[in-house]
Amino acid sequence: NGVSAGPASPTIAGISEEFFVETMMAFKAGKRHTTVMGRLAKGYTDDEIKAMAKYFAGKKYQGRVQKTDPAKVAKGKNLHKKNCEKCHEEGGRVSEDGGILAGQWMTYLNYQMEDFTSGKTKMPEKMEKKVKALNAADIDAIIHYYGSQK
Repeated sequence: NGVSAGPASPTIAGISEEFFVETMMAFKAGKRHTTVMGRLAKGYTDDEIKAMAKYFAGKKYQGRVQKTDPAKVAKGKNLHKKNCEKCHEEGGRVSEDGGILAGQWMTYLNYQMEDFTSGKTKMPEKMEKKVKALNAADIDAIIHYYGSQK
């Protein structure tokens, strides 16, 4: 039902249909870095991807409970407000242009940020400007903040 069972995969229940379709099409076209999903996405028709998007968008999002560092969470909250809140609203619970970040596995979020910062996956322009101003400790703090959210 779109709820991740392991730390390397995101929960996709409750994400927007538009974001799901865009992401799957990017996987399918080889425009987004992936280890497995790109191969799977190539097997789906565009109509099947749209049907899955509708299905997962209709499911209830369930964040993961995980161990976080309170000091990093506090720092991450401030960094989120300053750098991320415009696009990842309500502490990362809502996003028109991206997936839900609040309560995602921190391992998954780390993998995604590694892909973005290494250039394996292109960041949206607005995000790239903000991320370039952050250091590794800042990114880690933001990930702890999102990991602490329910």
